Amino acid sequence: MSDQKDYRETVFLPKTEFPMKAGLAQKEPAILAHWEKIGLYQKLRAQRAGRTRFILHDGPPYANGDIHMGHAMNKVLKDIVVRSQSLMGKDAPYIPGWDCHGLPIEWKVEEAYRAKKLNKDEVDPVAFRAECRAYAEKWVGVQRGQFERLGVMGDWANPYLTMNYESEAIIAGELLKFAESGQLYRGAKPVMWSPVEKTALAEAEVEYDDIVSTQIDVAFEIVEAPNAPELVGAHAVIWTTTPWTIPVNQALAYGPEIEYVLGSFRSAEGEQVPEGLQDRKFLIAEALVGPFLNRIQQAHRDTPRLGFEIEPAIKGSALAGAVANHPMHHLGGFFARPRPFLPGDFVTTDAGTGLVHMAPDHGEDDFLLCKAHGIDPVFAVDAAGMYRPDWLWLGGQGSVINKKFVASDGPICTDLREAGALLAASDDFAHSYPHSWRSKAKVIFRCTPQWFIPMDRASSPSSPDEPEDDFAIAAPPLSPEGERETNGATLRGIALDAIENTRWVPERAINRIRAMVEGRPDWVISRQRAWGVPIALYVHRQTGAYLRDPEVNARILNAFETGGADAWFQADHQALLGPRYDLAHYEVVTDILDVWFDSGSTHSFVIEARYGVGTRANLYVEGSDQHRGWFQSSLLESSGTRGRAPYDAVLTHGFALDGQGKKMSKSLGNVVDPLKIIGESGADILRLWVAQTDYFEDVRIGKEVLAGTGDAYRKIRNTFRYLLGALDGFGEGERIAVAEMPELERYILAKLAELDAELRGAADAFEFNRYSRALTDFMNEDLSAFFFDIRKDCLYCDAEGSAKRRAYRTVLDVLFHALVRYAAPILAFTAEEVWQARFPGEGESVHLLEWPVLPQGAAVESDWNAIRALRQQVTEAIEPYRREKQVRSSLEAEVTVPDLPASAEDLAELFIVSAVTKGETVTVVPTQRHKCGRCWRHLPEVAQDGALCDRCAGVVE
Repeated sequence: MSDQKDYRETVFLPKTEFPMKAGLAQKEPAILAHWEKIGLYQKLRAQRAGRTRFILHDGPPYANGDIHMGHAMNKVLKDIVVRSQSLMGKDAPYIPGWDCHGLPIEWKVEEAYRAKKLNKDEVDPVAFRAECRAYAEKWVGVQRGQFERLGVMGDWANPYLTMNYESEAIIAGELLKFAESGQLYRGAKPVMWSPVEKTALAEAEVEYDDIVSTQIDVAFEIVEAPNAPELVGAHAVIWTTTPWTIPVNQALAYGPEIEYVLGSFRSAEGEQVPEGLQDRKFLIAEALVGPFLNRIQQAHRDTPRLGFEIEPAIKGSALAGAVANHPMHHLGGFFARPRPFLPGDFVTTDAGTGLVHMAPDHGEDDFLLCKAHGIDPVFAVDAAGMYRPDWLWLGGQGSVINKKFVASDGPICTDLREAGALLAASDDFAHSYPHSWRSKAKVIFRCTPQWFIPMDRASSPSSPDEPEDDFAIAAPPLSPEGERETNGATLRGIALDAIENTRWVPERAINRIRAMVEGRPDWVISRQRAWGVPIALYVHRQTGAYLRDPEVNARILNAFETGGADAWFQADHQALLGPRYDLAHYEVVTDILDVWFDSGSTHSFVIEARYGVGTRANLYVEGSDQHRGWFQSSLLESSGTRGRAPYDAVLTHGFALDGQGKKMSKSLGNVVDPLKIIGESGADILRLWVAQTDYFEDVRIGKEVLAGTGDAYRKIRNTFRYLLGALDGFGEGERIAVAEMPELERYILAKLAELDAELRGAADAFEFNRYSRALTDFMNEDLSAFFFDIRKDCLYCDAEGSAKRRAYRTVLDVLFHALVRYAAPILAFTAEEVWQARFPGEGESVHLLEWPVLPQGAAVESDWNAIRALRQQVTEAIEPYRREKQVRSSLEAEVTVPDLPASAEDLAELFIVSAVTKGETVTVVPTQRHKCGRCWRHLPEVAQDGALCDRCAGVVE
């Protein structure tokens, strides 16, 4: 063997400087710098000008901290969508934005105040707002850099901010459209209220956690019962898990169709009935006697088993006209007023006693039922969740969300016990309860005057002379030019119609948004905060109607455009009102708009302001929680002002969980930091992970998941490295027509065409899991494991000008141009690196390219599925011989196969064996042929090992 000649120098091995080791964390910043230097985004806009436009409207994140994995997943998915649409030749701009107002930012500034022992309420509001603005500006800058590092391409130099003066002016203008169209009123209704943050909250700002509450049974003495006189002197029993609402009780609700019984306690074995239960009769629903007795027995553990003797049942309707005393009636005043029994359809026998105490200040059902019977709220609980100091019972004593205040040994229960009204109390009731998303503190239902957008009031051109009721205001509709007239339609109806005319991805998402809009209450748009866009209205002090003079509104909006929303807090309001109105007659509204109204209005100052009135986004993309957040607020805002949705399609993705499928939490220590992944592995690994997940569901990310993503990335990178090396020196003169190619090359081109169609379909459907899987499968199975494997002999050993080698390299060139484009939306950095490795150019980028145009005429005659299946059988049959070292490579094997779909010579090359003949089954024997010293194939013309085959001899000569 030592005498054999070395032919390595005559073999045409691939040549490339493209490294297998990616080093993405180090290379990606340089690629970002290249994009910025050549003005990639601006260059792409100029190149795509006049094309069909595709607008993905960016939902604004809050500017209040480093990005987390949810941010990264969302922004990468958006970028993949935008880049794929651009690749398909569309003008696909991307305007990033930030939500800069509201509680999350204000809360952070307040935390700094509290740390310095300062009271925010004592600071000039304009100065406080300036600090909030500075805080938001800081985090906009930080997050901008982090999003850019992810490879997200957009107009980062000109993002939209809800705190820009122009944005604030347009938001105020959108509010005035609702006001002028009669879709705005001020009403006192129970709303979600945070005593910690001292403001109303929207549903989207509330999350539910499990807590343990105090449950109590309280007796109300019946003093009148015209339809059931036997009830007088008995005690109606209510059960509640919010003891703090008893001080504002104003009525009792019953179910007209429920069967009720009177019962009295007796003790077994001659024992005395516990004090408070003696010589009394109690009214409860017959179906709930058992649970009631269990609670009473639990409260009197030391007493032998109590019995309960009941009298014949009475229908709930007999309670009509009945009246009870409040347990604290001896205090006089508010508590001395009789508490009427009111029929309530919402009363059930699912739990409790079948009788419900009504506190219209603190429950929607309570409010509506009491309002219908002329009972108004009393506003006893203040913004901090304490009974106001002048309240007769418990005034100023403690917060209603303080566990000690409402506990079974707290002041409420203690006073009820001393009054003989507390029958049972225990601190063990486990249930789900609403909490503020920001402070994590419990919230309450609290009746306060708030501004609402009604869901079920039809807009009307007429203006009522007086408010609709004691708390409500209405005004006529505005019909903006070019927008659909909505007179006579309710906001709920318009929104539901818009939902049906929107494309939802995945399709099932429509069920969630539809259900939420069908069941949602009126939209509470006011907040009692400082940082945001004010509800810029003047309300007449006598009539309660808000001013809707177009000239006044124009002056307001002009002031906003000049000085932002701050202008409202330092304005000369008489000057804004003008000479026609006397400021002394008007209240200046200082409530702040719900930030969901801000973000819900972004379509007006981002899409329409930049692309023209009437333009709407092609797509919104956010997490599934936004069905009750941004998707819905945008839908309602646009439906109310334009009579339609602001989007054509909505894509919903799931949440990023840890590797075990758990929600990420700092307390659990399972947070996966995207910035750390980028710093260690590069953004393209994170981008590939996003594309490969089934993001329509919740997805997992952790070390094992990322290890799998890393393996997939290396295979893709290796494919590109092979292509670059195999195409070294390729020029147009080497290209060969499709019709002149061997069938294998034409087959691969046909497979590429299939891939092309699949990728287009996946991109149109926004299914990038499907897209990335098809792309990687093609690279791994059709190319690396099949085409490249077969043709490496041709590439290395055929003469440079051979027709087969030229055909192979021509197809490799087609593959390169297609695959680098296909990969670019997902592997934004790697695709650029690959492109620059072959076509270095200062002003060029792979992201300026469009979808590839593939060569035509790649029809094939053979059944390549059968050939590939047979090839797999052969490979599996050879493997045991390799393990036993009877052959070192498949080239040393001769095989028989039951069918010969092509010539034996062709099959030998396709199967990478010495020879193929026909036989009964697939069999393998080691070849006796000698090995060519250059191509290592075992061929009949090679006289001895090391000699050259005819082909190699011709090439070497």
